Amino acid sequence: MKRFLLTTSAIVALSFMPVHMAMAQDAQTVVVGTDVDAGTLDPRLTRDTTASRTADLIYSGLVHITPALEPVPDLAESWENPDPQTFIFKLRPDLKFSDGSPLTADDVVFTYTTLIDPDFNAPARALYTPITAVEAVDPLTVKFTLSAPYAPLLSYLDVGIVPKALVEGGADLALNPVGAGPMKLVSWNRGSEITLEANANYWRGAPKIENVTIKIIGDNSARAQAFEAGDLDVIQSPLSPQDIERLKADDRFGNVITAGLGVNYLNFNTKDPLLADPKMRQAFAMLVDQETIVNDIYQGVDQVAHSIILPSSWAYSDTISQPTFNIEGAVALFNELGWTDSNGDGVLDKDGADLAVTLATHSEDPNRVQTVEYMQAIFESAGVKATAQISDWPSFSTNYVQKSMHQIALLGWLNIVDPDRLMFAQLTTGGSTNWGGYSNPEVDTLLQDGRSTLDQAERVKDYQAAATILAQDLPYYIVSAQGYQMFYSKDIPVSVQATPRGNLRGLIGFTD
Repeated sequence: MKRFLLTTSAIVALSFMPVHMAMAQDAQTVVVGTDVDAGTLDPRLTRDTTASRTADLIYSGLVHITPALEPVPDLAESWENPDPQTFIFKLRPDLKFSDGSPLTADDVVFTYTTLIDPDFNAPARALYTPITAVEAVDPLTVKFTLSAPYAPLLSYLDVGIVPKALVEGGADLALNPVGAGPMKLVSWNRGSEITLEANANYWRGAPKIENVTIKIIGDNSARAQAFEAGDLDVIQSPLSPQDIERLKADDRFGNVITAGLGVNYLNFNTKDPLLADPKMRQAFAMLVDQETIVNDIYQGVDQVAHSIILPSSWAYSDTISQPTFNIEGAVALFNELGWTDSNGDGVLDKDGADLAVTLATHSEDPNRVQTVEYMQAIFESAGVKATAQISDWPSFSTNYVQKSMHQIALLGWLNIVDPDRLMFAQLTTGGSTNWGGYSNPEVDTLLQDGRSTLDQAERVKDYQAAATILAQDLPYYIVSAQGYQMFYSKDIPVSVQATPRGNLRGLIGFTD
C-alpha cells in the first residue's frame, strides 16, 4: 500500500524553479495580460488557457500540480493507493467554498460524476474515463475505483471541485463561478477583463495579493507595450520574439524563460477527401520549413520538433522522426499520387481539378499568422493553390476546428504533463478532442496500454511505438516544441514563482 501525506512546509519545499524576490509596494493588485478571453469559468468545461488559468485561481482540486509537475495535496490532505485500481482521498477538515458553504466528499463525487458523464460533454472527459466509480465513504473520504491501473491519474486530479448544491439549484458556474481556490470572482467584462479578489475561506488562508485583474489584449506586441508602459504587471507566452528580446534586456523586469509544456502543430483533417491518404499528408508535411519558422519567425524561442513526444518527456526518443522540409520530395510524392502539372501553368492538377488547400489559424497570435502566410508561399511555390484563412480565436476554435470544418489548421496544445495528455483524447478513434477524425486501431491499442500500465518502462515502449506510427500517418505534424516566457514587474510585493504550465498561483503569494 502506498500512502502520501505532505504538510504545507513540504509543499513549499517541492519548488524546482527559481523564486525571484520582488520589491515591496503598497498596491495589493496584480494585473495580468493575456491573449484570449475565457470561454467559461466552469472548471469542468474549460478549453482555453485563460479559462483554465483563471479557474485554477477560483477553484481548487484534490491535488495541486507543482512547477516540477508533481501532484501534491490541495483539498485532499492525503491519499492511499491500496491496490492499482483504487485510490482513497482524505479531505482536509472544515473546507469551504468562497460563499462560505461547506465542501465535502459529496461535492467531489458530483464533480467527477459529471466529468465522466458523456451527456455532460466535458472537453477533457477522456482523461477520466478509466474512473468507473466515485464514492463518498464519509463526508471527508472519497474512493475512486478504476477499470484498470491508470498511470496519469494523479496528474489530472487538479480539476476544480464544484459545489453540488449550487449547480443542482440552477447556478451557472460558467458565468458565476464559486470555488474553493485562493481567489473569487468580482466581475467579468467579456472581451476586456476578469477581476478577482482574495478568498478568505481558502484552506491555506487568503493570499497576500488582494486582487488580480486579468486583461485581455489579443495582439502580442500591444500586450508587451502595455506591460512596458506599466499598465500590466505580468505577461507570459504567447509573446512575439522581438518583444521577448527587448524585455529581457530591460532591468525593470524579472523574467522566467524555460522549456514549455506545449507544442505548435498542424492538425490535418483526415476525413477531408484530399487529406485522407497518409501519403498526401506526408507530402504537405514536406512543405513545412520548420527551421525557418522556428529560427526566423519565432527567433529560436521554440525548438524544432521531430515527433509528437516532447523532448523534455521521459518517453522521448531522438530516433523517431516525422518528415522534414523537402520541396522536391513533396512534389515527387504528389506526382506519385497523380497530381501533376498537366497544363504547364505551374499548378498541380488531377482529373481536371487543381490541387488546392486551405491553411487556417487565429488572428490573436501574429507568429502563427506569419507562419501560415509563409507556408502559403512555400505551398504555392510547389504548385499547390493555398488559401490562408485567418479568424478570431472563438470563430477559429469553436466554430471551425472543433466542428472539423478545417483542412489544415495551425494551433497548439499546452499543459502536456504526460504523453497521454497530448495523444489519447486527440488521436484515439472517437476521442473527445479528435477534431481531425483520425483512426488507427493499432494506435488505439498502444495508447490504451500506455495509460493502463504502471510500469514506466512499458509506457515508454507504448508511447514510442505510437509516436513512430503517428510520424508516418501524420494526423498531427508537430512544428515546434514551445518555449515558455514570463515577464513581471519587480514591484510586485510578493516572491514570484513561475510554472511552465502558465498557471498564476505563484503570483499571489503562494509558492509550491
